[in-house]
Amino acid sequence: MIQTAVVPSVDTCGSQGAAGTLEEVACHQSQTDESGQTVGPEEVEGDVEWHQNGAENRETLGPNEEDRENEPEKNSSEDNSAEQRYPSLDFSQNPQMLTGSWAEYTRTAENYLRGCKWAPDGSCIVSNSADNILRVYNLPPQLYSSNWDMVSEMSPVLKMTEGDTIYDYCWFPKMTSMDPDTCFIASSSRDNPVHIWDAFYGDLRASFRPYNHLDELTAAHSLCFSPDGSQLYCGFDKIVRVFHTDRPGRDCEQRPTMVKKQGQTGIISCIAFSSCHSMYACGSYSRSAGLYSCEDGSLLALLPAQHHGGLTHLLFSPNGYHMYTGGRKDSEILCWDLRDPGKVLFSMHRNVSTNQRIYFDLDQSGRYLLSGDTDGVVSVWDTLTAPPDGNEEPLQPLLQFQAHTDCTNGISVHPFMPLVASSSGQRKFSWPSNSGDSESDSDEGNVMSSNGVRQDNALVLWWAGQLGSTNERGQEEDILQFGSPGTLI
Repeated sequence: MIQTAVVPSVDTCGSQGAAGTLEEVACHQSQTDESGQTVGPEEVEGDVEWHQNGAENRETLGPNEEDRENEPEKNSSEDNSAEQRYPSLDFSQNPQMLTGSWAEYTRTAENYLRGCKWAPDGSCIVSNSADNILRVYNLPPQLYSSNWDMVSEMSPVLKMTEGDTIYDYCWFPKMTSMDPDTCFIASSSRDNPVHIWDAFYGDLRASFRPYNHLDELTAAHSLCFSPDGSQLYCGFDKIVRVFHTDRPGRDCEQRPTMVKKQGQTGIISCIAFSSCHSMYACGSYSRSAGLYSCEDGSLLALLPAQHHGGLTHLLFSPNGYHMYTGGRKDSEILCWDLRDPGKVLFSMHRNVSTNQRIYFDLDQSGRYLLSGDTDGVVSVWDTLTAPPDGNEEPLQPLLQFQAHTDCTNGISVHPFMPLVASSSGQRKFSWPSNSGDSESDSDEGNVMSSNGVRQDNALVLWWAGQLGSTNERGQEEDILQFGSPGTLI
């Protein structure tokens, strides 16, 4: 067994508030009626944008300006000490499977996943799937104990159902389970407004309603909060709309990406913010990426279209000097040098043969970049080994391992623990058949697609730390041994 730091036990949270330390698991509780069924969000009536959350009716999504001014400064030493309790990432050997969620995605046919994202405080993770449900999972409590004996299969503690296909979703960047008011998720789905979900109770907390030039409700294709959480940026066709998180409704600032036939064309499919500079990046299905000023949305630089397909994901490096972009039906992840806009430092190859969005992620230091691919393989690149002067040769992966038997579309690195989450699955198309009956004769629990290909729809957690730990006195290592998936010996 592996020895880890013991975290003091606390009362479960819910209506009484959240956990008291960064490492404690956020306890999400859904509202239930007398029959035990989950009670969904209240219906929106008229122009009312706010929805009751438990016994309260909040007027803001997060801390207001007075709260921010009066709020004591965070003790960074406490956060650092919390992070130092856990080992660092170690990719000298394949990560080991800890646990996952399989049964949740095999109850209905073709319920493949479409990505996963860790909460900013690392207490939970949210997944997106083809049944239009966002599921929130707590970090397994066994990971907080002094030793691990068994990590059981994960079950969601919250389910938030959208009305149609979910285009994008994101966590509030200041989210911490110590403050339920900061625990929320933004999501956008086809033909629906942008919804703000309470990630502590599961209620619908607010709605932002974007309208086009014909005064028709239009859905955002991409979402991203500003780093301070005060604004929500939403991507549309040749325009970005900016909502203030403390003023839900339809009022927003409109920032066109095309001005007088100059600028960035296409649907804005992904948005990301630089942590070091006052700018954000927009990727579009026109294969281009643009850098914009946070202050007024003016175009700072338009990067050339060097991808073969429309952009589906982009990330800034923590130091703000580099940006990584990836596209659909495009095997390359490109690293751009933002000190010399338009210059590609190096590329990394992965197999992406479909239009599905394949996420990639960086660790907190910006050293390791991880990505899945269509074949279910996860690749890890050490960006510090890339040639500084640029090279036409792609950067070779430091490590590759078979994470799933189907497409690995989602990857997310834990904020401070050596954990990696992956999600898998893709839409399966049936082969032409002479039979007039297109219905499947299989049982509901069968995970075979209609063309006979076995599906792997799952959310999986991987241990990417050292497989042993040595204490400060230099005693012998306690080796972590793995048995069957989800079992630690």
